Amino acid sequence: MIRPIGPTKPGVSRQMTVETTEPLYTRDIDLKPIQSRRLAIVGYGNHGRSHALCLRDSGVSGIRIALREGSPSRAKAEADGFEVVSLPDAAAWADAISLLAADEAHRQIWTEAIEPYRKPGQALIVCHGFSIHYGLIAPPADADIILAAAKGPGGAVRQEFEKGSGLIGFWAVHQDASGQARELALAYLSAIGSGQVGIFPTTFREETVSDLFGEQVVLVGGLVALAKASYERLVAAGVSERMAYIDCVHEIKYLADLIQSRGIAGMYEAISDTAEFGARQIEDRIAGPELKRVFDDAMADIESDRFARKWVETYEAGDAMKAERAADRALPIEAAGAELRSRIYGATK
Repeated sequence: MIRPIGPTKPGVSRQMTVETTEPLYTRDIDLKPIQSRRLAIVGYGNHGRSHALCLRDSGVSGIRIALREGSPSRAKAEADGFEVVSLPDAAAWADAISLLAADEAHRQIWTEAIEPYRKPGQALIVCHGFSIHYGLIAPPADADIILAAAKGPGGAVRQEFEKGSGLIGFWAVHQDASGQARELALAYLSAIGSGQVGIFPTTFREETVSDLFGEQVVLVGGLVALAKASYERLVAAGVSERMAYIDCVHEIKYLADLIQSRGIAGMYEAISDTAEFGARQIEDRIAGPELKRVFDDAMADIESDRFARKWVETYEAGDAMKAERAADRALPIEAAGAELRSRIYGATK
């Protein structure tokens, strides 16, 4: 029986931060807690493949990749030299499972393919707090439940590792059955490169709320909404679609790169005075009371289980935004972007 979704601690304080501590680095961390484990990695997408390759390069030799029957990722995992097994076989074999499939699939995977077959004392590692915080997974008492979050896209984990660096890591322990959960979390993160740049403590709740809110209102939802609306307004004013796309979409990358490398203040210092003056005139108007209400509503949906419930139920019903994706492809802004990219890169991307 599938359990209902619900935050693990509905009455928890609204305080979201954890005590600030100095980061830990590779030199501070013993890799043996992860090197000595038989580790099954569930999923072989961007996160699964990056983690598996980095862990193996860090001396974790007992890795198997767990995939569903007919998974298109099987050939890639085998070509990379990993043994591929079924989810139930992985659950019965592994000392620790790193569940790197999509968050919305965790409930089905856990209840149908891991929980009935799992080895006693097996640790569960996740790279986002979503499925534990919202109660998609009800962990057994004998399990270490660990968050090992490298903050960034899955593919970037491997890219930075190959450069001798990594992504900033955050760890948390939801349940410490063995007394060694913290050490396992730190070893795992260090083995995928985070020890090169710093590993910080967090909580499952903080990581979940921050991740969802950031991607919804800024990094994806907010950014896309601003790009689409501004493009449409320029075109309505008689500006060509190509020019509107360049100024409202294409150049986002250059500003994002400046902010990443220099911060917001540094970005303002790097751009033209005209751009900075104009931005400062409109910044407070955009971030006015109406936007704050949107943010408050988004936060309320995230802090309760409304967003999580709607998303998981949509996924499990088999309707994961197919219509929305098709509609996006038909938008004029997409045609303008494809035309521009074909001229810049020589082929449509």
